[in-house]
Amino acid sequence: MNPLLVGGVALAVVLAAAGAAFVAWRRRRQRDLDRRIRDVARGVLADFVLPDGNGGAIQLQYALLTGRGILVLDVKDVEGNVFGSEGMQDWTVIARDRRFTFANPQAGLWDRVAAVRRIVPEVPVTGFVAFTPRARFAKGQPRSVEPLESLLRDLEAERARQAIGVESYRPGWDRLRECAQLPGVGQAGAG
Repeated sequence: MNPLLVGGVALAVVLAAAGAAFVAWRRRRQRDLDRRIRDVARGVLADFVLPDGNGGAIQLQYALLTGRGILVLDVKDVEGNVFGSEGMQDWTVIARDRRFTFANPQAGLWDRVAAVRRIVPEVPVTGFVAFTPRARFAKGQPRSVEPLESLLRDLEAERARQAIGVESYRPGWDRLRECAQLPGVGQAGAG
């Protein structure tokens, strides 16, 4: 048998196994993140769509029922030093061996917060772009940006203190749940 063919097949098998392991690791990380978020909130809607108020729809990553009201949460998982501000259209990430840009996430977050506020005007609605610990903001964090770990710790502490106040937001939360639709499925029914 041709040694190059055997080596090529072996390399393909190793790469396929590594790819499968990476996909499994990413899924496990996402499940862990979802579990942690569900643990700090009284209710969670995840990966859903709402009317945007302009005849279209807007996708949300998370909405949480908390003692603060409803918290819209966008989680960003980038590795490296992040450079961005309110006035910048694109933010830059510089890591050891690469540099890339992505659109300023604040405008999209504020649009999602506005969509939720249109549905539940009587409930306080805030929003954050939360970066995982792999991201560092060497020159400070822009408005509405938080480290994910810090935000989860704060919400966990609040959950323990504010069990009663959350119930006053429940009618608005239920209305939000009724309006939420999973892409391609229909209405979302998460707690």
